[in-house]
Amino acid sequence: MKTAEETISRALDAFAIELPSWGFANTGTRFGKFVQPEAATSTAEKFADAAEVHALTGSSPTLALHVLWDLPHGVSDVPAIQALEQQHGIRAGSINPNLFQRQEYKYGSICNPSAEIRQMAVQHLLDSVEIAQALRSRDLSLWVSDGSNYPGAQSIPKRIDWLMEAMAATHAKLAPGQRMLIEYKPFEPAFYHTDIADWGMALLLARHAGPQAFVLVDTGHHYQSQNIEQIVAWLLRERALGGFHFNDRRYADDDLTIGSIDPYQVFRIFYELLSDASGLQQTAFMIDQSHNMKGKIEAMVQTVCTAQELFAKAVLIDRERLAGLQAEARLLEAEECLRSAFWYDVRPAIRAWRRHKGLPEDPLAALRASDYLERIRKERGERNAGSTSSYA
Repeated sequence: MKTAEETISRALDAFAIELPSWGFANTGTRFGKFVQPEAATSTAEKFADAAEVHALTGSSPTLALHVLWDLPHGVSDVPAIQALEQQHGIRAGSINPNLFQRQEYKYGSICNPSAEIRQMAVQHLLDSVEIAQALRSRDLSLWVSDGSNYPGAQSIPKRIDWLMEAMAATHAKLAPGQRMLIEYKPFEPAFYHTDIADWGMALLLARHAGPQAFVLVDTGHHYQSQNIEQIVAWLLRERALGGFHFNDRRYADDDLTIGSIDPYQVFRIFYELLSDASGLQQTAFMIDQSHNMKGKIEAMVQTVCTAQELFAKAVLIDRERLAGLQAEARLLEAEECLRSAFWYDVRPAIRAWRRHKGLPEDPLAALRASDYLERIRKERGERNAGSTSSYA
């Protein structure tokens, strides 16, 4: 029988969680942003920061890229990305099209009433598929911000048809082995209706598009108190869960760091994810956070470490005993079986795993003890002081 330390070590060997390139850059809200001197000002700096996080934590070998921000010239930027992959030992991860930043998208992108603008948006999706193929990235991650703010302002049925057409066209461009992950969000920036507002809409779109389309769940993209782990269970059952964007929230899509508000929820999500081995294998773990108060790199290290801890706790659940208690409807004992794994202190076992891997036992302390933050603040400080971009 394996010890807890052995179980955790084996689980962490296989655990990987993708970093977002935009999480290292100065980002903000519609009200503005707070600039940090160490924030990445180029894709090269994002790769360097991601490599530093991976070197400290050992669990983040890929970096999600945003097409407009990281590959502004499209597929012609691929050789530069490949050079960064070689230089930093970090692979390009999911490719994220941008369907929300152009002025033409004021009334929508792939759901815009203008056929010309819809075609422009679809072409961007097809170009993004080509970029993913050139970078050998498995996943195209789609977030569609389209919607409307006022009743009667748009035809919802027509926009459903346009969604279906765009998703089908994008799916038809995928190479064997590639996947299209469809994300959903109930509101923001649209406040009357969002075109892909929940997991059911995303699932229907994926089913209509084809077998290489799956649903992408984001922790923050739900109504207050919604049972996200139940959604996970349904999507796993339907073999439709392709990826998970981890973050945390207090009110709405706050993009807070994992577990900063409700670590028990993240634990429960991991519990469901680990309940289905085949479904787990096809589910990409990704971080989608933008840290405007915490230090960019420190917050990312903290996030990965928290994800490791909560994943390790979920691995320790005595599932055989829990199943027996559930079958006998022994409610209190079943809940305590789950809670005992959550309250187990996994940190000593994780420190042992890090020692075995040649990683620092305390990644945050190691980052602060190094000269990395001080060096990049000096290198990037002047550029960031003059930064005026609104989001990316």
